[in-house]
Formats: sequence, C-alpha cells, structure tokens
Amino acid sequence: MSDLNKLGLAEARDALRKGDTTSVELTEACLKAIDAADALNAFVHKTPEIAMERAKAADDRIKAGDAPSMCGLPVGIKDLFCTKGVPSQAASRILEGFKPEYESTVSQKLADAGSVMLGKLNMDEFAMGSSNETSVYGNAVSPWRRGNDDAQLTPGGSSGGSAAAVAADLCLAATGTDTGGSIRQPAAFTGTVGIKPTYGRCSRWGIVAFASSLDQAGPMTKSVRDAAIMLEAMCGHDSKDSTSAELAVPDFEAMLTGDIKGKKIGIPKEYRMDGMPGEIEKLWSDGAEMLKAAGAEIVDISLPHTKYALPAYYVIAPAEASSNLARYDGVRYGRRATLEAGDGITEMYEKTRAEGFGHEVQRRVMVGTYVLSAGFYDAYYNRARKVRTLIKKDFEDVFAAGVDAILTPATPSAAFGLGEMTEADPVQMYLNDVFTVTVNLAGLPGVAVPAGLDKQGLPLGLQLIGKPWDEGDLLNTAYALENAAGFVAKPQQWW
Repeated sequence: MSDLNKLGLAEARDALRKGDTTSVELTEACLKAIDAADALNAFVHKTPEIAMERAKAADDRIKAGDAPSMCGLPVGIKDLFCTKGVPSQAASRILEGFKPEYESTVSQKLADAGSVMLGKLNMDEFAMGSSNETSVYGNAVSPWRRGNDDAQLTPGGSSGGSAAAVAADLCLAATGTDTGGSIRQPAAFTGTVGIKPTYGRCSRWGIVAFASSLDQAGPMTKSVRDAAIMLEAMCGHDSKDSTSAELAVPDFEAMLTGDIKGKKIGIPKEYRMDGMPGEIEKLWSDGAEMLKAAGAEIVDISLPHTKYALPAYYVIAPAEASSNLARYDGVRYGRRATLEAGDGITEMYEKTRAEGFGHEVQRRVMVGTYVLSAGFYDAYYNRARKVRTLIKKDFEDVFAAGVDAILTPATPSAAFGLGEMTEADPVQMYLNDVFTVTVNLAGLPGVAVPAGLDKQGLPLGLQLIGKPWDEGDLLNTAYALENAAGFVAKPQQWW
C-alpha cells in the first residue's frame, strides 16, 4: 500500500487486521512525511526511536490477536501532555529542559491501547492563544493556502500543531486540549474533526494546567469515525484526577448509525452575531438543512446569557492561569534566570518569570492576578462565576425542553494569515473563541465538523453541542452531518 500516512484511523486499523500492512510500515510512512514537512513546524520533538519500538510491539500484539482499535496506529501528542523522558515544555521557555519522569494519563491510555507516539506537537504557549503564534518553537503553519496566495496561514490555536499535522497527513490523528475552543477552532480552520468531550470524561492528570475548571483533552482526527475510535481510548475514570468522572466508557464507534430521525436540533438566535460573514451564515443554514434532510427537526432556541460568555471566560480563565502558573518560579524545575550578586529570591522569581513567559502568558497572568486581588475579587471573579452558572442553566433549560443537540458555526471566519493580527487589539484575537467558550463554561461536549470551503478555498467548520456525557449521540449527529456535507477537500502540498 502506498501513501499509508494518508489513511485515517479506521482505514489503517482495518488494513492492519487484514494483514495488508504493518504498524512498522505505517509508522515509517509517517516519520518520512514528518521529516519532509519541517516547513509546517508542527512536530517540535520527534521521537522516531520510541515510535519504531512501539510499532514493532503493536505488530506482535496484532499477530497474537490481542489488539484494541488503536493498536499500531501512529499519532502525535500535543506538547501540553507530559511524556516520560521526552521534552514536555507546553511550548514555553520556562519549561526548557523539562523531561518528566511520568506519563500523562491520556497518553498512557493511548500507549496501553497500542498506539504509536511519533513525537510532540507545537501549540500556543501554555495553550494561551488562538493562532499558534505564542509558541517558543515559533509559529505552526497551516498546510492550507488561500487560492494562489503564498501567505502562510494559521492552523488555529492552541492545538495548532495537532491540527496542521493531521491535515497534512503527518500522523493519522493527534491529541489536543480545549480550554475555550482550542480543539474545535483549529479543527475548523484545517478541515479536520475535533471533539472536546464533557468536562471530566478524560483525565487531566499529567496535562500542564492552564485553567483547571475549563481544560479538557480530546482527539483531533480525519473523520468522525476516527474521533469516536480515539476518544474511547482516551476516556475513563482516573483516581489521580479528582474531577474525573466515574462513568463507564461506551463504544462510541458502535453508536455511529447515521440515523438522526426525530432528533431535535436547536439553532440559538444569540449566535447570529453582528457583522457575521455571509459565508458563515450560509454554511450554518446549509448545515441545518442537511440535518433536516436527514430526518432531524430544526427548532429555534434562545441561550440568553451567551453575550456575557466571552467576558466571563476572559476573567475566569486568566484567574485560574495566574494560580496555576505560580508554580513556575525557577526553584524546582525548568528554567532559572542568571542572577547577579546581591539578588535574592524576589529577584530570582521576577527575572525567571520575565525571561520564561511570553507576552501573551504575562498578559493573562497579570489580568488573572488583578481580578483575584482584594477589592476586585467580588467585582470581577465572583461576578464571572455567577454568569457562568447562568450560561450553564441556559443549556440545561434547552436540553430539558427536548433539544438533543445544538448547531452553531465553529469560528467567525476561515483561517487568517500569520502576523495579520499582530497589531490588533488582543480582544480581536479573543473573538475567535466567540462560538466555542460557552461549551467550556458549561462543561458540555462539542464537536467541530468540516462542512465547506470559503470563496478562497479554505475550510469552514460547523459546531455541534451535546448534552453532558452524551458524546455517543453527539458523534452520531456529527456523523450524519459529515455524510451530508461530503467534505473531502485536502490541502495542496507546497511544503
């Protein structure tokens, strides 16, 4: 078989079971593609030795008939996941040289299932960003181009390296994390599928924390079926994470029937933003028509507190980040600044954090420290928490009224050029999360599905939001949407 790296998880799994190929051959094809794609800057720590060792072990498991669905399948791991003996920097200078002595629960689950780790993937520093331009490794670059324009585009953020690697067929799938849309926005920008599961479905243990009440790991894949396969391997209760749900993990793939007859799909009026591009508006209405044609009932709904979601998120997330990032002080691990004679511990903290954190991280830590400080805690942080409760209740009321899933755009535009937002107000960049942050604030599952191209030939995605713990039903609706949209476009190779 040629072009093995272009297979999805399901196709590759079936080929392995039939004996049409081996994990070693699949892995070699991916490693070759990775080495030829340095221009994308997607893989920042390559691990070919680990990959080949795991591929050989997977082939032995397959021959012995002891092979879970992910066995032998090569994947990339976002640099936010701690991986034993492999640099795990969260794309930050402050964690330079950090090689954990332990494995994150999610990456361990994937390893236990027989998957093959190809290396670590680029991302925004500490997952703070929407364009993968805050990384200490430099920008990740989208494999997509606008028409005949050579301008480099963002693959989205913070899971930009994961999105670029999957879209460019450097790996069969990748892990991502989503705090305010960091799986779904890059998936929409690159024509891939990304699901953020219900908060607590995947363990956060061993994943470098950004905002602990919002962060959730999930898969980034080439199809909805692949997302179902990989999500099942990543999920499960973990006693090391107090927020991990003690729930059985369903066979998500078995739930993909494509039958959504009688399902009620809500269209929230509050997501019709002023100045929304006509292409996004049309994609949204086309998506609703596709689901209707598949047998679903389309109903208008209201989520009245949506307009407060972005400001609430940008109070809560920085507040939690300022608390989580206080541990990076130059004392225990990672980078320590060079000190001068007479410098004390205060100077060590100041210099280490000034050198180690990039501007976006510094900005968010300062905002977070401010909203948590005496005199502002009630005015900002507590008020944002109350708004969060109201946003969650909006969703609960809609689901209680019989709605099975909610359809929205995934992003307010197609991918923009790297550097195009450099001079913009930071709030302009934060608006990229306008359709996605509500899902994190409410702890719900959400999936981005590629559904069309804009006039410049760039992918556009739609988002489906589901009930808590109902990822199987949500993925089935996404599967029906994917089948109806028939999105098959791939980027033209230029790298």
